Amino acid sequence: MSDKIRVNTSAGEEVNASTGTYHDYVVRATASNGLIRAFACTTRNLVEECRKTHNTFPICTAAIGRLMSSALMMGVDLKGARSVITLTVKGEGPIKGLTATADNLGNVKGFVSNPNVLLPPNESGHLNVGGAIGQGKLSVIKDIGLREPYIGSVDLQTGEIAEDLTYYFAVSEQIPSSVGLGVLMNKNNTVKQAGGFIIQLMPDATEDVISKLEAKLNGIKSVTSMLDEGMTPEEMLHFILGDMDLEINDHIPVQFHCNCSRDKVSKALISLGKKELKQLIEDGKPQDVFCDYCEKHYSFSTAELQKLYDNAK
Repeated sequence: MSDKIRVNTSAGEEVNASTGTYHDYVVRATASNGLIRAFACTTRNLVEECRKTHNTFPICTAAIGRLMSSALMMGVDLKGARSVITLTVKGEGPIKGLTATADNLGNVKGFVSNPNVLLPPNESGHLNVGGAIGQGKLSVIKDIGLREPYIGSVDLQTGEIAEDLTYYFAVSEQIPSSVGLGVLMNKNNTVKQAGGFIIQLMPDATEDVISKLEAKLNGIKSVTSMLDEGMTPEEMLHFILGDMDLEINDHIPVQFHCNCSRDKVSKALISLGKKELKQLIEDGKPQDVFCDYCEKHYSFSTAELQKLYDNAK
């Protein structure tokens, strides 16, 4: 058994991001009379908060930042009061895995299985996120309050996340999409810029619309270059879709937020089963349990563990 007991408390969350002041946000838009729908976001502050929470190295910060940005854009499109989306990446590279969970209120949390990975830059001189992740799978779990969640999974194409999500939308949801994601780091390894966009074609999109969109997308250098030039999410979408009757429909504040609680951690411990709980009790000392998403720890006495054991199946 490891020195730290870690639990995942992502299930069934509902928290409110409607109060307070946020600089990170997602916009939702349409273009070409509804033939195109689009999302864009800026997420520098929440990615930096995640970096500080998990003490991630730059490659890991870039990887989880990209995944959280995409989870937020996909999450705000979910219907239902308790809707949650979880994106997981499992790879053979040194990062091992990434998880990001977002709801439709603009809250996101995420973690990296191995937050301390160093690799040389890739061939283009950028952070080698694809090499750090390696071959593996991307899974999308949408829980919209039905009896069973929707689960889709595809093989990773590059490990760069944006390309893998583009492939996921095409294969698993049959939606032609273009996904752009980016995280730009400062020299002191803090986050300088983060964000992205998702642009999707609706079934009735004409060849003229498709050709015009492809030409615009081909003119983009990168998400990080647009953000570093000072572009807002609205301006990114205007750059791509501004001559295609773009309409900005929603502006949604977003934040890094973990809604773990002692009750949720207790349920997670019970889910381990009686065998594991018995081993913890036999240690004869309090056990510290750490939340994967926010590193908060909860201490359980032997007597408290015994109560959980009695309630376990």
